[in-house]
Amino acid sequence: MKTAMINIKTEKEVKEQAQKLAEDLGFSLSALVTASLKQFVRTREVQFSALPRMTPYLEGILGEIEKDIKAKKNLSPVFTNAEAMDAYLNGL
Repeated sequence: MKTAMINIKTEKEVKEQAQKLAEDLGFSLSALVTASLKQFVRTREVQFSALPRMTPYLEGILGEIEKDIKAKKNLSPVFTNAEAMDAYLNGL
């Protein structure tokens, strides 16, 4: 197999993060780029996906919510109609 070198420009931080992630997964960045190029040629499609990641701020809020649920505090009752909901909210 003959190889060719491809030079690309990207932000240094992006390259470093990609190399670290590839290493964590047991791959070289070169192997991942090659696999991506082969898939592009084979399928003629480009797919991007990333698992959503919560920010530390959101994780903190969700942690507080979980504590409130376990402590059964800051919870609203179940409403059977809009009038009951309005009465509850107006009473807060």
